[in-house]
Amino acid sequence: MIGLRAASLVAASWCLLAVGPAFAVDLVETPTLDRTHPDGLPPVAERVPSEPYIVDLAARGRTPGTHGGDLNTLIGRSKDRRLINVWGYARLMGYNEKLELVPDLLRAVDVEDGKVFTFHLRKGHRWSDGEPFTAEDFRYWWEDIANNEALSPSGPNYFMLVDGKPAEFTIIDDHTIRFAWEKANPQFLPELAKSRPPFIYRPAHYLKQFHEKYGDTDFIKSQMKETKTRNWASLHNQKDEMYNANNLDQPSLQPWVLAPGSSKQRATMVRNPYYHRVDTDGRQLPYIDRVILTVADKRLIAAKTQAGDSQLQARNISFSDVTVLKEGERQSDYTTLLWPIAKGAHVALFPNLNVKDPVWREVLRDVRFRRALSLGTDRSIVNQSLYFGLATEGNNSVLPNSPLFREDRVSKWAVFDPETANALLDEMGLTERQGDGTRKLPDGRPLEIIVESAGERQSEIDALELIKEGWREIGIKLFVKPSQRDSLRNRAYSGDLVMAVWEGFENGLPTPATNPVGFVPASVDMFTWYGWGDYYETGGRTGEKIDYAPAQRLFDLYQAWLVSTSDEERTKIWHEILDIHADEVFSIGVVSSVQQPVAVSNKLRNVPQNAFYGWDPGAQFGVFRMDEFWLDQ
Repeated sequence: MIGLRAASLVAASWCLLAVGPAFAVDLVETPTLDRTHPDGLPPVAERVPSEPYIVDLAARGRTPGTHGGDLNTLIGRSKDRRLINVWGYARLMGYNEKLELVPDLLRAVDVEDGKVFTFHLRKGHRWSDGEPFTAEDFRYWWEDIANNEALSPSGPNYFMLVDGKPAEFTIIDDHTIRFAWEKANPQFLPELAKSRPPFIYRPAHYLKQFHEKYGDTDFIKSQMKETKTRNWASLHNQKDEMYNANNLDQPSLQPWVLAPGSSKQRATMVRNPYYHRVDTDGRQLPYIDRVILTVADKRLIAAKTQAGDSQLQARNISFSDVTVLKEGERQSDYTTLLWPIAKGAHVALFPNLNVKDPVWREVLRDVRFRRALSLGTDRSIVNQSLYFGLATEGNNSVLPNSPLFREDRVSKWAVFDPETANALLDEMGLTERQGDGTRKLPDGRPLEIIVESAGERQSEIDALELIKEGWREIGIKLFVKPSQRDSLRNRAYSGDLVMAVWEGFENGLPTPATNPVGFVPASVDMFTWYGWGDYYETGGRTGEKIDYAPAQRLFDLYQAWLVSTSDEERTKIWHEILDIHADEVFSIGVVSSVQQPVAVSNKLRNVPQNAFYGWDPGAQFGVFRMDEFWLDQ
């Protein structure tokens, strides 16, 4: 294998090697290539890197495929065509199915003390238009985009800064570059593996023509007029869209690229003839010629899938559609797989510890109250009524597939125990009750909690209606208030929100290398501490400074993670963060591992039967390598 420098093996906090078997293969031409590229192309030996990524399918229980075919899928809006760049999941670094971070577009990476990252590119690797992918593409992004005030007014991305200082960038040769910081930067490599990656490279040969530093002034002015952009930077930003799959002319490194003739209602993605992966039989990936994404009304996608209009569908269908999907399997020749959704909870309640009402603030910040609400939540009735008992009842925490999982965190303060819940509320002094048994707040108001939702998921409303009964047993009334996403966030920002219902942690499968920002009061992504997160994100200009000890401890642990240098250190930090969440009940998880239906044509091969459905990590189908799926025709 091609691996780490010997000098860095001892000190490295990451040991990342090139993956795939260390043997050569005899390359095979793609017989259907003229279907997607009728104008002709060089032979395969001139299209793939001299050291391609060799995929050993048999080692992962998959079968080598054959080239050809169209894969049809449905999307709910035109801009969802960008999902092709999520599912394709060609990344500098990517997660495999074991959630290990490994090189992909990169041949290898050397890491010294968590501070110095040396990237080794694949010689002969080309963009989808056939131009070389080299160190210049990284230099162009770093010097001419990330550090150009006109294109990046805020400067380099946050993960490129350590203590506010940017990386030192060095080109060693055409296929070797280095990013270095004075201190460890554990955020760097995981960021590159995201479902929506930062693309720290650009096709310089294409974009330079729109850059004032390199392009012809008259050409840039003519393009500004044609595109109705106000200046060269706006023009450049419009042309530079690595993620959205809208610019037909911009080269890509992904397995499929936008084809001529695509429309807003139907986007055709064709194979990238210069893609860097091949199987052990020498066949260049992807196997499938074209992926066709057709826009349909979201409300009709389940019915259209049942009718056979999609050969691979998970987007815009949910567990409530399983019955409909099962009914169409035989007639439309597909199978409905069930993959657990990789979020910390499918339904969770978030008490707002930054609520501006002083009485509610005091009550919600008492851990006994949050524990009582959790103990008063009958998760079993939610699971049985809404999910046929197939979900997991318990806290908003990490899932069993995560290396950080511990069973006791799922159940802590999360069993249905109204007796203990009542005792905790009595201990708080909330003993006064109205005639109907509803407790009173310290100022005499009835203890009635309005739980607000974005109104986007009926399952949340249904779950709250079931939870009502358990809370009534402990003297608390629950009222459901459907709203809209923007309104919900605005009320959290203003401090008017008392409690929200939402999905749990976005990443239910973290590893020690995962940035824990979503688990600590360092962002506004969690309704529990919108004000504290806002304070951190704005540098203290708005929001509230943390004034609650357990939350401060979470924040301190996050700061420690940001300067950590080893997996052992990061693991210890993560476990303490998760222990605090379980004990403090910052959110009240109801159920997790709700099944995501995935309708798969019976002709589509290599789609795993048992998998998980997540965004980060996961990229939905991406981690399971959609470029390896093939149609048995």
